[in-house]
Amino acid sequence: MTNRPQTIQIFLPDGNPGSIKIADLTNRLIVATLIPRNKLNECGSRPEIHKYGVYFLFGINEDKAKPIAYVGETDDCFIRLKDHNRKKEFWNYAVAITSKSDIFTKSHVKFLEYISVKTAKETGRYDLENLTSPPKEHISESMEADLLDNFETIKVLLTTLGFPIFDEIRSNTSTAKEVLYCRGKEAIAQGELSDSGFVVFKGSKANAELTKTAGTWIEGIRKKLIDSNIISLQGNTYIFNEDYVFGSPSAAAAAVLGRRANGWTEWKNSDGKSIDEIYRAETLLTEEN
Repeated sequence: MTNRPQTIQIFLPDGNPGSIKIADLTNRLIVATLIPRNKLNECGSRPEIHKYGVYFLFGINEDKAKPIAYVGETDDCFIRLKDHNRKKEFWNYAVAITSKSDIFTKSHVKFLEYISVKTAKETGRYDLENLTSPPKEHISESMEADLLDNFETIKVLLTTLGFPIFDEIRSNTSTAKEVLYCRGKEAIAQGELSDSGFVVFKGSKANAELTKTAGTWIEGIRKKLIDSNIISLQGNTYIFNEDYVFGSPSAAAAAVLGRRANGWTEWKNSDGKSIDEIYRAETLLTEEN
């Protein structure tokens, strides 16, 4: 689905913006129901989740660098989620994807599960709890085309609800001029600003040693990156094994330099201008025009 203006409506059944949310694109047949774990029983009266669907469980592992997700399919999302509520500990939120017009069958949701797991592994934003990858369901060419269109809607809805599990980490439109650099001692890293934070590119080098004043926050970031194999020691530097999204330019710079850092001044483009200078210049130019 190409980026274009779209209208998404979000309904709050109990009026609480931190509770159950039901989201859909106004011109599409797919509906997403976001369920906080403590609201699961309350959600049992909603007709949207007593249908064939594909569902997602989302959680956070405090010891790992990435959030966790699980993908499944079922003929009744509520019954399956109740089962996971008894058996799986990690998740805090569930999102059930169903059809407004009850068009989904077992074949539909099995294909959506397959493409969801496949795409989530390819993007690498979340650690998947799925032990195996489901096989591709044998369906007609026309049905597959329709379901891939549905999947594009699912991507939009999940990101809107705060779970960008299918979003590419690195921009497909990056150019050499837009790439930002962070250097210090042995460290030399490349990255870019993104909608969800700051991406440090695969192959970037980080200083192996932390400074004495780095602090527990930076030590914690470094430990999570190591434990999750996001970075690995090669010689006297840590190498990023994959693209990784940090919450801010400063967190990214701190992880690379091994010390406290202001990412808005540490990350610079090929002309030597910092993010702060680039954005300040753009703001001033906009105001002058």
